Amino acid sequence: MTVTDLREQGEAANPDEVVTRALSRDITLPHGAGTLVLVTLDNGLDHTRPTTFGLRGLRSLEEALDAARERAGRNEIQAVAVTGKPFFLAAGADLNLLKGSSSREQALMVARLGHDVFRRLGELGVPSFAFVNGAALGGGLEIALHCTYRTISGGVPALALPECFLGLIPGWGGTYLLPRLIGPAAALEVIIKNPLSNNRMLNGPRAFRLGIADAVFEPADFLERSIEWAAAVLRGEIAVDRPEPADESTWNAAVQEARAFADSKIGGAAPAPYRALDLVGNARTATRDEGFAAEDEALADCALSPELRAGLYAFDLVNKRAKRPSGAPDKALARPVGTVGVVGAGLMASQLALLFVRRLKVPVVLTDLDTERVEKGVRYVHDEIDKLLLKGRVSTDGANRLKALVSGSTDQGVFAGADVVIEAVFEDLAVKKQVLARLETIVPETCVLLTNTSSLSVSQMAADLEHPERVAGFHFFNPVSVLPLVEVVRAEKTDDATLATVFQLGRALKKTCVLADDAPAFIVNRLLTRMMGEVVTAVDEGSDLHVADSALAPLGLPMSPFLLMSLVGPAIALHVSETLHTAFPDRFAVSENLGRLVAAGKTAIWSYDADGQPFVDEETAALFRTGDKASTAEEIRDRTLTAITQEIGLMLDEGVVQAPQDVDLCMIMGAGWPFHLGGITPYLDREGYSERVLGRRFLPAGESTLPS
Repeated sequence: MTVTDLREQGEAANPDEVVTRALSRDITLPHGAGTLVLVTLDNGLDHTRPTTFGLRGLRSLEEALDAARERAGRNEIQAVAVTGKPFFLAAGADLNLLKGSSSREQALMVARLGHDVFRRLGELGVPSFAFVNGAALGGGLEIALHCTYRTISGGVPALALPECFLGLIPGWGGTYLLPRLIGPAAALEVIIKNPLSNNRMLNGPRAFRLGIADAVFEPADFLERSIEWAAAVLRGEIAVDRPEPADESTWNAAVQEARAFADSKIGGAAPAPYRALDLVGNARTATRDEGFAAEDEALADCALSPELRAGLYAFDLVNKRAKRPSGAPDKALARPVGTVGVVGAGLMASQLALLFVRRLKVPVVLTDLDTERVEKGVRYVHDEIDKLLLKGRVSTDGANRLKALVSGSTDQGVFAGADVVIEAVFEDLAVKKQVLARLETIVPETCVLLTNTSSLSVSQMAADLEHPERVAGFHFFNPVSVLPLVEVVRAEKTDDATLATVFQLGRALKKTCVLADDAPAFIVNRLLTRMMGEVVTAVDEGSDLHVADSALAPLGLPMSPFLLMSLVGPAIALHVSETLHTAFPDRFAVSENLGRLVAAGKTAIWSYDADGQPFVDEETAALFRTGDKASTAEEIRDRTLTAITQEIGLMLDEGVVQAPQDVDLCMIMGAGWPFHLGGITPYLDREGYSERVLGRRFLPAGESTLPS
């Protein structure tokens, strides 16, 4: 197959491609610097739809650059610049290019085509500039790396090479050009560390500090300033210094350190990050042709891997299904939210107050039992806002406005005008019922009452209220600012207006909302508790703690079961397991060993030595009473996955959740289920657990992505 064949076949197979056109116009540079051809990438859609590169889009860019090269050869122009439509430079390759690859040869041609087009920016015969005016992801960043110089807007919110997050490598120049531009350590932050840290992004100022951009300008006059800067460079008034290449030992040390980081995150469970590490390692001595050819081969290998198919499934979940929550009522029913109350001023309540005031910018009032607790909660919010100010994420005026919106009181009468009140008090049903009953006598009839319970029945909380229809669960995950999931729990009598208000509130908070029926522990905690329960039971039976805790390591989960327990706290883990044991005693046991840990005030099973290696101290070890049935890691992993399969099947049968895809979305967004595994249900399908345990698959055979 040739590139021509690929184009003919691919364009015929994808007639609905949203084409990103490369629109060229001449700019007369100031002070006699000559003429610059400005190429603007624009797909003709509104500012919410990012530009991507499909086959027709690549052809348009190729034609624009070829025309510019011919003009440069005739001395008609002195430079070429690439920029994007408002808010986007480009979001990389159209993923349909890779979804549609039916053979390695076809994927190889896609990789070569991208290099062939993008490298023209370095072969024009005149300097090239990237004016990064908006989000630049994957190929969007790589197109900028092919240019001679780069400017960036200080308002750019997202710049990244997220490919390893999906099961790919940055295959259009990223692994070769970036480390040679900014050094291997900084490059590997972008290529490996950020993608494997929940796909973290850089903003414009951070990209400038790393050296990815040569100049940073404010958004208001970004294009004008960039053009002036380019003219000054062409006139020789500005010289751009590049750092000296790292020596061999420094380069190798950076790669090894990033490899250790990848091991700590995924433990070798996904191949793409390791292929990217190899490519960066070779980039120090490889020629450009060699580096690009190696990227072509690696991208072709990844394109047909099960990890990529899984990653694309997960990508579709968080970018499509998350934006159209299943079961959400008509948003027109939602009531406006102008004032928010938070019952409680502890850590969780304070985190919620901070989120509400940051996202909604409305008055937020915390209450608690005494003045000391209230002042501590308000102080926490104010201190966190001050941290945002120091990081440059809010202005001085903005920080003052936010702090002025947050207040506290020991008198719940301050909720008399609230539109929404959420309780985040102690996880005890009687206490929560008392709080809601008191609130009902204070708040307006239109006020929505929310509970942040992690496992208790919302219906029971509302059962004795005069208006139970306005009560819903709104379960956040800790830390609130990091984890994007909120489980929206519809109680027995929750009405559509309340539910619509809650979903719109979640949207305003920039959270992913998934509807759950009012069942014990809802979705994520029910599955995690079942998982944890199998591991703890294996220890109770006599399995080694280290063996049990490492049994799930081949999955590449973000943390081991006992590390997760230390994060949520053994007391909370015990409480949830007791709740679920009461509801489902045949499947959820209550570990006596866990009970002794909690009674002894232990906050974790592991202690750590000077090298960071986990061990069990003598006092903790003395609390364990175990049997003599030791299981292997493989046996523990098998029993755990079998149990999870059974539990998901029951949750779907019971209507706790709308569809398997919602289970997958919850586990990805709330529990850090790895992208390289896709959702938990297709993983269990692929591994054969679904058919063995349930006699059926969760998803149709071969399904790897959701319908658009």
